[in-house]
Amino acid sequence: MLINCVAYQDGRKLADVPVAAISDYVARGDCFVWVALRDGDAGELAVMQEEFGLHELAVEDASRGHQRPKIEEYGDSLFVVVKTVESSADDPDELVVGEVDVFVGPNYVLSNRQNSSKDLLGVRARAEREPHLLKQGPAFVLYAIMDAVVDRYFPIADAMETELEQIEERIFVQSAQRANIVRLYALKRKALALRHAVAPLLDAVGKLHGGRVPAVCADSQEYFRDVHDHLLRISATLDSIRDTISTAIQVHLSMVAIDDGEVNKKLAAYAAIFAVMTAFAGIWGMNFKHMPELDSPYGYPAALAVMAATCVYLYRRFRKAGWL
Repeated sequence: MLINCVAYQDGRKLADVPVAAISDYVARGDCFVWVALRDGDAGELAVMQEEFGLHELAVEDASRGHQRPKIEEYGDSLFVVVKTVESSADDPDELVVGEVDVFVGPNYVLSNRQNSSKDLLGVRARAEREPHLLKQGPAFVLYAIMDAVVDRYFPIADAMETELEQIEERIFVQSAQRANIVRLYALKRKALALRHAVAPLLDAVGKLHGGRVPAVCADSQEYFRDVHDHLLRISATLDSIRDTISTAIQVHLSMVAIDDGEVNKKLAAYAAIFAVMTAFAGIWGMNFKHMPELDSPYGYPAALAVMAATCVYLYRRFRKAGWL
């Protein structure tokens, strides 16, 4: 679906452009056209391909969707894929991953937002408020789109850190161990989803500043360096979250092993006590004619007393050793 189609000249809005007239404005050379689509289908992309002269391989990737974050050069134009990551409205433990495909040329920008509930209208409004920057042309628009998408990663990473701190506070609560491990694995899955959006883009954005830079972005390298810096910060945060989750899971498993060890020690201690009682009863219960104290009226009580005293002694020793 077409959201807007506008031509800009010297950093200011020139006119709203009908789709059929896009190629005319692109051919002028003194302005550039910025088109925004939402969930554009193959038919719309085919029309845009004809108007802008887009490369067929880039259009094919955009039509299929579900692309890995990347930046590809096709002559003097770029095809950029950026992943959007948003919290699910239905399940806060799930993240919705969408995609923004951006075609950038010397005098045009075409963006196609897919599977994302948050629009990019604020990006256009911001760019129009800064005509001295918008004067840089399509490169600044690409930066503004990427910057907006990347900035939306920060609240998600911050929310993960906050949730992880809450789990850490309850990691030693006996009754919450199962709930903690479930939350940790859910958090690990969210961190992995965000990492899949950040890590490839981090490598791709590095191509837009320093060294050999595509001609369309040559005058805007410092802005892409800023995006790269943001991605580095998010990547560092995700590394910290991943390490902390792994540590918390190991602590949980260690606590389970310790609890199992405590139970095993108690079982072993009681088994030892009853084993001694069984040994005494087995010896005194043997059917021999000549047994010590067999004919004594105090033999049975004496045997019970010895057994009870031995059990009490063992119980106190095990208690002192911390087994009971």
